Amino acid sequence: MKIHFFSRMYPLGRKVMKHGKRKYQDFNLPVDFFHLNSRWNFRVQNCTRKKDTQTTDLMTSEKENVLTVGMEQKTEEKKQPQIYQGEDRPIAVMYDNHNQAWPQAGLNKAYMVYEAIVEGGETRLMALYKGANLDLIGPVRSARHYFLDYAMENDAIYVHFGWSPQAESDIKKYSIHNINGIFEDGSTFWRSKEKYAPHNAVTSTEKILQSAKTKGYRTTSKAESVLNYATEPVTLEEGRQATTVTIPHSNLQTVRYEYDAENGVYQRYARNKKQTDWETAEPITTKNILITKCDNYTLADTEDKGRQGLKNIGTFSGYYITNGRAIQIKCIKTARDKKTIYQDLEGNSIEVNDGNTWVHICPTNTDIVIEPEESESSATQSQETTNGATTQNMVAPANVVITRP
Repeated sequence: MKIHFFSRMYPLGRKVMKHGKRKYQDFNLPVDFFHLNSRWNFRVQNCTRKKDTQTTDLMTSEKENVLTVGMEQKTEEKKQPQIYQGEDRPIAVMYDNHNQAWPQAGLNKAYMVYEAIVEGGETRLMALYKGANLDLIGPVRSARHYFLDYAMENDAIYVHFGWSPQAESDIKKYSIHNINGIFEDGSTFWRSKEKYAPHNAVTSTEKILQSAKTKGYRTTSKAESVLNYATEPVTLEEGRQATTVTIPHSNLQTVRYEYDAENGVYQRYARNKKQTDWETAEPITTKNILITKCDNYTLADTEDKGRQGLKNIGTFSGYYITNGRAIQIKCIKTARDKKTIYQDLEGNSIEVNDGNTWVHICPTNTDIVIEPEESESSATQSQETTNGATTQNMVAPANVVITRP
């Protein structure tokens, strides 16, 4: 056994043994010492410890090959939501939702999809992707300014094919990283021969990212998700049954969801037509449904095309629906570029299931139909007092229609 003093090597002597016995008597040999700053300051390598339950536990790290001091701490890996992870920056894509654009491609791969009314009673969709790899996305349609609010709160690159005057102005005002198919038709976007214009403009995640990098846009993000995803199942035991949910956005566009209990998801129907994926023909499904009730209005612009505005800043009533049950919630948005906060009626932030989410933004007078009807016992329970206060606001509001199956 030898001691290393700088570059010289010496045989182990009595003084060293005396020091080693006093200082390091609980170690088994062999030991390899080398000098650090003074004659008797050592770093211990490649050593093991005698079993002694009354002294500090020392363990050899195979990976680092150095002495580890302290009790071994076994830490379990913290569960992370699967739907929203990594540092890929979200991509928000405006989808054409005219019936001539059906079926659409890629909606099942989006972590969130927003649906809101546009002119003529139609709705448009904005799908959000994070770290997805899709060869076909679309059909893509033009921007509307209030969808920018939800692109900003997701820190997303905004993808569209054309824009309204209001959207063009706000994209410049808020310096939104956007990709416009009007200027990139034939490169980032192409036309499908399976549909007719203007319902046939499509793209891919690869093309979008290529365009974003060319423009110098940031393609990574550490922004937290808008939704508070749970790592354990959210069952909404305090809620009411919701096996069928009908949401009329307008006289033209009514959406219905049917609960698939076997797979724990809702299947989507629009205008009584089952929605499927363009490429795979699989049904469009969602794990979570969020409803925000806020009013739209017709813009008084020079083009007079009936384009809409949205009164979405403030606190609004709504619903969270998942796993065959529904609860009433509050939807709070304090500014256009701030995240929407979803709370229960007691003011607690709600958790949502780890899965995709469709967000429906519809008028306050929308007659939302939730089936089946509450039993009398459930209705009574919802009016029971808590700490002396009656929770009657848990009962469905007048503009929510609840019918029997």
